[in-house]
Amino acid sequence: MRILSGRAAEAQVRAIAARGNQLGKIESRVQRIVEDVRRRGDRALRRYAEQWDGLGAKEAIRVSEREIAEAWKTASPELRRALQRAAANIRRFCQWQKPKEWRRTHDGISLGALVRPLESVGCYVPGGRYPLVSTLLMTVIPAQVAGVKNIRVVSPNPQPEVLAAAGMLGVKEFFRVGGAQAIAALAYGTKTIAGVDKIVGPGNMFVTAAKKLVSFDCAIDMLAGPTEAVVVSDDGNPQFIAADMVCQAEHAPDTLALFITSKRKLAATVEACVKEMAGENPIARESLAKNGSVLVAASHRQAMDWANRIASEHITVSRRDLLAIRNAGSVFVGDYSAQAAGDYASGPNHVLPTAGAARFRGGLSVMDFVKIITVQELSRSGLRKIAPTIQTLALTESLQAHAESVRIRTEARRA
Repeated sequence: MRILSGRAAEAQVRAIAARGNQLGKIESRVQRIVEDVRRRGDRALRRYAEQWDGLGAKEAIRVSEREIAEAWKTASPELRRALQRAAANIRRFCQWQKPKEWRRTHDGISLGALVRPLESVGCYVPGGRYPLVSTLLMTVIPAQVAGVKNIRVVSPNPQPEVLAAAGMLGVKEFFRVGGAQAIAALAYGTKTIAGVDKIVGPGNMFVTAAKKLVSFDCAIDMLAGPTEAVVVSDDGNPQFIAADMVCQAEHAPDTLALFITSKRKLAATVEACVKEMAGENPIARESLAKNGSVLVAASHRQAMDWANRIASEHITVSRRDLLAIRNAGSVFVGDYSAQAAGDYASGPNHVLPTAGAARFRGGLSVMDFVKIITVQELSRSGLRKIAPTIQTLALTESLQAHAESVRIRTEARRA
């Protein structure tokens, strides 16, 4: 954890703003896995799953509906209550977020939009050290609210808690596979796993590289990388600020954690609090040692400029700074908006853009699971009013048949 100011801080901002995914080093390896699953289907999928995902030689790739239901039934009352409360909040936010169909008419031209769900999606839930029940909620619930009929979940060696969350949500298709091989199966389909229209959810570099490679054949949400947390404040509670930095840093050793301020005294206090809070958390300590910084700006305006250039996944600001935010995955306002609330239960999605992608998109949402289809209906008089415009532009582009398709209608006699 370092405190940087002046040119050193500016250089750090430039370096972070220029960050990107580091997938080039592994893409050739991932390409071989993807192509193997695409060609050989279940045979390749099972071989990789047994090698890397902990799948037993006689264990089915697909989790039975009975096992999913039993996981929910036998979950602890405390976990059941927590899952239900979080799911209710996420579902309500998704319902508020869902786009609505509309139609407007002007000068004989009726225009509008249809909202239609995707037919099928694949939700990736990472495995690893801990059961990531929250990621299952964050990927499945918006798909359900959107109206997606076929939701397929993949997760390597899923733990009972994850299966319990799936059971609560009524997930029918759950598969014990992960990594690049699971992404390939979802994208191209195998005998066991039917292909999908879109793949969503975070994962490690192999998962992300695979999503990139299949993205021309199957839609994806985003290329999510390591967690990022930024806090901007000149007068916030040092312990609260440090707590959010340590909280996100414990995700993985490559988490980016930054505090930006124009107050040197606050910078020093926050640094001390971070060191104390991370003391007994080895992952957070490693992450903060590698990627944690306190940046001291010359002014609050410069601090906000740095934050927008960095375009982080999570950012905490005061209410007065909310309008100044241009680039961020999710914004947390004020002392009591803990970033962990967004990770689990407040409602907005925690699958968020990283590596600067917040410059051009927000987090996962219901909109990722629907198509907006435009509709237009012109009356005879409506077409006549814009016919000269259409014909002039069509002829400018030397598209005679386009102009003729309008002329023949406007000059035709009424039936």
